[in-house]
Amino acid sequence: MFTGLVQAQGRVRQRETRGGDVRLHISAGELEMTTVGLGDSIAVNGVCLTAVTLDDAGFAADVSLESLQRTTLKNLAAGSPVNLEKSLTLSTPLGGHLVSGHVDAIGEVVERRQDGRSWRFAFRVPDRLARYIAEKGSVCIDGVSLTVNGVDGAVFDVNIVPHTMQATIIDGYRVGSEVNIEVDLVARYLERLVQGDAAARPGGGVSRELLGRHGFDT
Repeated sequence: MFTGLVQAQGRVRQRETRGGDVRLHISAGELEMTTVGLGDSIAVNGVCLTAVTLDDAGFAADVSLESLQRTTLKNLAAGSPVNLEKSLTLSTPLGGHLVSGHVDAIGEVVERRQDGRSWRFAFRVPDRLARYIAEKGSVCIDGVSLTVNGVDGAVFDVNIVPHTMQATIIDGYRVGSEVNIEVDLVARYLERLVQGDAAARPGGGVSRELLGRHGFDT
């Protein structure tokens, strides 16, 4: 688990193809690595990866075909900057929100504009994720915990303050940039719980009939 508060910016040192998937060698930058051991989890652009080797510069992690297909890690090359966060402990301040490091989909930047001293970004997500994103709710973008300003269909916008622009890779976003999206854990599991017994049946999902039986006005 993570908090969505990026602890350092790293950089890909090497991308190594191994048997069809990939091993990334990552320079950890200012990430404090003395407490990291082999097998520990580190979020790289919001994707939970396992450290399989450690050295003075950073660590290496294997990226499965599943992760390559579902995240922007497929786009990383030597020199690419990345957001890094070590997994939280019971003594870690929860300054962001609970983040699993399990990316739901790839989103796209559709707008970037200055808003006072901050920046306003709008992102489009796949239609299937729109129901999980709510105004003033939480969303994780490339491992950064952010508050949703507003939602319009499958497009939502967030405000990025100067510190976040400097401390993360967001300053490099342009219209058309792809980003990793993880929706709020509570929203994801609440939908599954509402399904009740229907969740065990193929194709079982939230329907108007199901909501009506549970007292929701449809």
